[in-house]
Amino acid sequence: MAWHQQFLRLHIVRSLEAVQDMIIMSLCIGLFCIMALQLKEIFASLLNKPQFHAITADILFILILVELFRLLIIDLQEQRVSIGVSVEIAIVSVLREVIVSGVLETDWHQVLAVCLFLATAALLMVVRVWLPPTFAGVDPEARVSARIRSSQDND
Repeated sequence: MAWHQQFLRLHIVRSLEAVQDMIIMSLCIGLFCIMALQLKEIFASLLNKPQFHAITADILFILILVELFRLLIIDLQEQRVSIGVSVEIAIVSVLREVIVSGVLETDWHQVLAVCLFLATAALLMVVRVWLPPTFAGVDPEARVSARIRSSQDND
């Protein structure tokens, strides 16, 4: 393969990565705006007669948005999607729906399905530890954990 073809391929890949980063940044900005609007709505509802069930659902929704934001930041920094964060988002989302709808009002089939899903997600979190590194010789999750530990040690 000629050097100019290799250069062209490298240029195309870099351009596509830049476009992907722009998309992710726009998603981050959008999520941030949604979180701000949701917080405004929560504080406005506290001024009226507080409905704690709705406020709890809104707070859990904001936590889901925060986790999605964290997932996008990891994707921007390390050019990968974190399995652990994705599973955590799924778990919190399912638990939010169970809390909002109420376990006692939910059909037993749905409760059983939620339990099976949560057990599968927990199993995935455990198995994720034994998965091989994403790239040869590079384990991004260990790198992030080491960075966090070192910043906590410095504090």
